[in-house]
Amino acid sequence: MDSRLNAFLQRAESVLARLEPLLPAQRGAIDWQHSLAARWHREGRSGYLQPLSIDLDLSLSDLIGVDAQREQLARNTRQFIQGLPANHALLWGARGTGKSSLVRALLAEHAAAGLRLIEIERDHLADLPRVVEQLSRLPQRFVLFCDDLSFEAGEGDYRVLKSVLDGSLERSPDNVLLYATSNRRHLLPEKHSDNQASQMVDGELHPSEAVEDKIALSDRFGLWLSFYPFTQDHFLAVVRHWIEVQAAQAGLSWQWSEALEKAAIRWALGRGNRNGRCAYQFARHWVGLQLLESQS
Repeated sequence: MDSRLNAFLQRAESVLARLEPLLPAQRGAIDWQHSLAARWHREGRSGYLQPLSIDLDLSLSDLIGVDAQREQLARNTRQFIQGLPANHALLWGARGTGKSSLVRALLAEHAAAGLRLIEIERDHLADLPRVVEQLSRLPQRFVLFCDDLSFEAGEGDYRVLKSVLDGSLERSPDNVLLYATSNRRHLLPEKHSDNQASQMVDGELHPSEAVEDKIALSDRFGLWLSFYPFTQDHFLAVVRHWIEVQAAQAGLSWQWSEALEKAAIRWALGRGNRNGRCAYQFARHWVGLQLLESQS
């Protein structure tokens, strides 16, 4: 009997040894007093929040030329932090114009007041109810941040997002808000064929239900902020700001000149865009080049 029991236990240990690598690892609770941001990771049928190490080196004053958008989102965030009514926000418009940077700068501005940031990918939006459930009883204020949000025709995850934003029977907790960025204002593509089901009744046009369903997703965001392509003057102002910041950090003496201005314009023309990301990249290129030349 003992020999059979020992054989059974050995086989059981062997099976467990092979199964253990397949089981999800145990995750400890996040210390939100010290962790300012986290990212949701999908794991099997569930998922977990992974703390992120982030730098709070981006301030609201670094965002040049988007004063109106910055003030509106900052005011909405202050309302949220103070426990006042606030809206979910959709930041849409041209790429590289500061949409994501604005959200990160707000974390740096209000982290000491209890603001925390949760990144969630578009492909994981079906997990939103799980994420919200984990955050609902915590004292901090959480912004769920979804960067580059959009959906293709036939995808159904946007319905989960709609229910979390506004439409479910269970009310969303007061300490959770969603900020999303997108390159387009309507998050789902609209096709001409969507209107083929429209009917004319007594002179009144009744849009098809498909169109209404798509537009309803964007309507769930109470605050819409539009970001437009940079003019050349706007672009050069951002270039000048980032050169000033990075040169000061490196102890580099510099002076704005016509030659530097032309170099920045050529940099933008070579990339086919004129935005904040391009301006930041040129500033890094130029400051790094000056430092390299000074060392040699």
